Amino acid sequence: MRLRDRAVLFSNAVGDRILRVINRMLARFSVLPEQPFYDPAQFPWVADLEANWKTIRRELDDVLTYHDDLPNFQDISTDQLHLTDDDRWKTYFFYGYGFRSDANCGRCPETTRLIEGVPGMETAMFSILAPGKHIPPHDGPYKGVLRYHLGLLVPDDEEKLGITVGGEVAHWHEGASLVFDDTFEHAVWNDTDGTRVVLFLDVVRDLREPMRTFNRIVIKVIGFSPFIQDARRRHQAWEQRFERVRGA
Repeated sequence: MRLRDRAVLFSNAVGDRILRVINRMLARFSVLPEQPFYDPAQFPWVADLEANWKTIRRELDDVLTYHDDLPNFQDISTDQLHLTDDDRWKTYFFYGYGFRSDANCGRCPETTRLIEGVPGMETAMFSILAPGKHIPPHDGPYKGVLRYHLGLLVPDDEEKLGITVGGEVAHWHEGASLVFDDTFEHAVWNDTDGTRVVLFLDVVRDLREPMRTFNRIVIKVIGFSPFIQDARRRHQAWEQRFERVRGA
């Protein structure tokens, strides 16, 4: 393992311990109660995404023509290596804590317009799960954001794919949303013969002061962390390779 990779893994471990303490404080000041899933109707911006899901799906279909050339999640975010080490969980990033993929956004202008209209959007991507893929139980690092999924491409056999969060099970539907707190232990499975794709967002949690201001500061710091900077370098390297593929 290269020195840079070891440094990234070490900083991630230290940061995880600090974030656990911060998470307890964030839970105390959250406007919403601490629970695994939330009613999407509580978030006004959800309606616009659901109303335009077919527009997003059309742009996704263009992206999927290059499915095999899309990056594996762990190729961009090395801390996912404990969750996945194959090529059955692929991503197409738009945003990640201050980093904007101008090339990817340019290929999906309507999707970009819609996600940029989401208040507090920090991360945005297509999350592409191949047939037979399981993501084992794990928990997210930071309670200052909530996780959002919009079903875009969902195989028909509902019971063979889904997500469990904090012991509660949910299933995706095309054009429908899930909102959840990913700091609860969660796992994902796709035991169908089809590919599952969602629009995946991290959105800033609504907090009372003083934690609202504190959260904004922490999110800015996360954007400059070695983890995010390393992911940015890896993504830019993939973009260069992808442009060569598309130009071939």
